Amino acid sequence: MDAYTRAVRPLPLLLCRVFGRRMRALSLRSFSWMDSAGYIGASLPCYALVKYTSLRDFPTDRLDLASTTRSIDTMVKTRTGGVGPCALLALVLLLAGSCVSVQAADEQATSGGGRRRRPHRRSAASVADMMVPITFLNASVDKGAVCMDGTPAAYHLDRGSGAGSKSWIVNLEGGGWCNNARTCRFRTRTHHGSSNFMERQISFTGIMSASPAENPDFYNWNRVKIRYCDSASFAGDTFDKATGLYFRGQRIWEEAIQHLLSIGMASADRALLTGCSAGGLAAILHCDQFGAFFAGRGTTVKCLADAGLFLDAVDVSGGRSLRSYYGDIVAMQGVAPHLPPTCTDHLDATSCFFPQDIIDSIKTPIFLLNAAYDVWQIEESLAPSKADPSRAWRACKFNRSACNASQINFLQGFRDQMVASVRGFSSSKSNGLFINSCFAHCQSELPATWNGTPAIQNKRIAKSVGDWYFGRAEVKAIDCPYPCDNTCRNII
Repeated sequence: MDAYTRAVRPLPLLLCRVFGRRMRALSLRSFSWMDSAGYIGASLPCYALVKYTSLRDFPTDRLDLASTTRSIDTMVKTRTGGVGPCALLALVLLLAGSCVSVQAADEQATSGGGRRRRPHRRSAASVADMMVPITFLNASVDKGAVCMDGTPAAYHLDRGSGAGSKSWIVNLEGGGWCNNARTCRFRTRTHHGSSNFMERQISFTGIMSASPAENPDFYNWNRVKIRYCDSASFAGDTFDKATGLYFRGQRIWEEAIQHLLSIGMASADRALLTGCSAGGLAAILHCDQFGAFFAGRGTTVKCLADAGLFLDAVDVSGGRSLRSYYGDIVAMQGVAPHLPPTCTDHLDATSCFFPQDIIDSIKTPIFLLNAAYDVWQIEESLAPSKADPSRAWRACKFNRSACNASQINFLQGFRDQMVASVRGFSSSKSNGLFINSCFAHCQSELPATWNGTPAIQNKRIAKSVGDWYFGRAEVKAIDCPYPCDNTCRNII
């Protein structure tokens, strides 16, 4: 670890002590916790920004310099009328970290002529650090496959090699949703609503990594990340005349897949659709559609949904906060026509946006990876601020050690509901399951959780997914209740 990294690493904890546990929980959950000092520096503004905005307003994903700076400027001017000391501190830290990351990325990703450099000898360390450039779907703009502000959709592709050259992973990026004009307009000033703010290069880690040590089963596959800029899990299709916002996730999904088929995916021997969080929900919603693209081609097609098992759960006030939120999304963004007909033929559209009402009827083999104590759902579905006006849950939902016996019992009930929701799903021999008893959210795209800890019965997530995909073993792993699992990487 270099001197700069040693100096920067303590800063998040220092800021946490200043601004409180909420920022610690939010930042550690919302950002990819990279070993690179530059990415740590780039994530630090989130700590200060929590003072100005809610979790659903701010883009909960890794940010690049341009999008973060614009988001800070827009947010602070809108909400405070000027730049406060917290935002200034965030910008100083951002610039310090980003200068290092940008310089490192430039040295690594380019050589003469500005082309991406691929070393002849691809060591595990160098491959994991390589940056993957963006490609814009400019030809699909006329077909309406655009982000919320009308800018082109985009993806990142790292080509496979050797035995993996005819195998494809398609990853649907996550990043929350928006359910009203205010929050949707805000997202158009971030990479979650406009490709103008998307990073021009990103790193692939976890299941997307090109390192054989980190990702032994899929490292040499063609790996694609489709960027998320529609805010309805790639499922909406409408235009809001009042706001001028495009909700074209379904068109982005269809055009991106057709494009990938045209550049080589049509001849794939194997294909895997993946996604995390809102992208995990998208992988569930589109799993059978993905399979249909390969009909008659002899391709082995499967899906993996990470942290996508959002439950229609009762919150701490007795209401259903997430159902209300999802109902707004489905209505506002024209989602209903694109939901699985096997669900909508007997349930309302909002119910069919919940995976628990979809998964039993999915025909394409699918693997569900989820934390039984999903921190996003604890914070935003079970105990959101509106359902907890007395703040009785404030400490617990951001620090599990602060939960009292009654609160732990409530969380155990949520875990039991999750286990019950997959009972029918798990009866299918073609499906896979890994539900651990961790306080986490998204575990397939980070090295520490993908091929590190946690484990169930000594089997890690990467091994479990690989065994399931290649048919080496049946995987139906459900962890014992909290606090029995000492392999967890809990983030609250």
